[in-house]
Amino acid sequence: MNAETEYLVRPEGRIAYQSEGDGPLVVLVPGMGDLRSAYRFLTPALVSSGYRVVAVDLRGHGDSDVTFSKYGDASTAEDLAALLKELGPAVLIGNSMAAGAAVIVAAEHPGLVNGLVLIGPFVRQAASDSVMTRVAFRILMARPWAAAVWNAYLPKLYAGRLPADFDKYRARVAASMRRPGYARAFSLTTRTDHLQAANSLGRVHTPALVVMGEKDPDFKNPRDEAAWIAKALTARTVMIPEAGHYPQSQQPELVAEAISAFLAEVSDLA
Repeated sequence: MNAETEYLVRPEGRIAYQSEGDGPLVVLVPGMGDLRSAYRFLTPALVSSGYRVVAVDLRGHGDSDVTFSKYGDASTAEDLAALLKELGPAVLIGNSMAAGAAVIVAAEHPGLVNGLVLIGPFVRQAASDSVMTRVAFRILMARPWAAAVWNAYLPKLYAGRLPADFDKYRARVAASMRRPGYARAFSLTTRTDHLQAANSLGRVHTPALVVMGEKDPDFKNPRDEAAWIAKALTARTVMIPEAGHYPQSQQPELVAEAISAFLAEVSDLA
């Protein structure tokens, strides 16, 4: 992914993104603590299939600025809506927290979203998400040790098959977070909740696809969570074997196949 970095100017800072290919617009959004290069394997496959692919860094992540006062699902949704108003309607592909943001955009700006692909999606509060759990997580992800803790935690999230470049990519994520201001931005992002996303599900009527790793450790039962989301959105579900929270880089061929088929269906509906 060597495309030139471009920037969307927002009131408190800039959101970094890169664009490759020509054709219908597809926007890729990573989850918290991740970089837009989380889609380094998926992007070439979609570009070769005839799509314009835009990969975005969350605010306070990657090449985006750390000057924002708010982070999380709702703020990410605002950034994505602003980006789509500038670039045009798109299929939104969001991983983890970004899936919740994509749902919010689809509910509030239906004319900007042609379809949704939700990968390892957080679109509601976990049943086990107690106050004590949230407090413990905030302590773990506090600034002084956020980068080290996240770096140590990543292998668990990649349950199943590891990408061939996992060690190199993991080091890149950690190095990015160690830059001035980025650990703070990450810590603030971890404080997000998914209440607005959950409240938005009933207002989403765009075609949707749920992609879930069979070994995703963020969910007690990944298959049941995927089925619940699919029912809420009248969506189709694809379970990815030997993949955890990041199937787009753990099993990129299978994910690209599923997403390409969905994009073709969305194009047929247009």
